[in-house]
Amino acid sequence: MGQLDRITQQPDVMGGKACIRGMRVTVGMVVGQIGTGHSVDEVLADYPYLEREDIMQALRYAAWRAEEREVVLAPA
Repeated sequence: MGQLDRITQQPDVMGGKACIRGMRVTVGMVVGQIGTGHSVDEVLADYPYLEREDIMQALRYAAWRAEEREVVLAPA
C-alpha cells in the first residue's frame, strides 16, 4: 500500500472515522461524492480547502479497505 499521509484517524474528530488531514471531511464523504458521479474537479469546487492529492488518497484508502478480508476463526 502506498503512503497515505493525508488520511488521519483521531477519536475526537468525526468519531474516529478516516478523515482528510485531520479535517472534518471523511474519506466516506469524498468517495461518496465520486461514487454518485461528481468529478474530482466538482468535489474540489465543493470543498475548496481540499487538494487533488487528498481525493486521490481517499480513493486509494477506500480501495485498500475494500480489499481487506475478514478471517473467521473456529470457536475455541
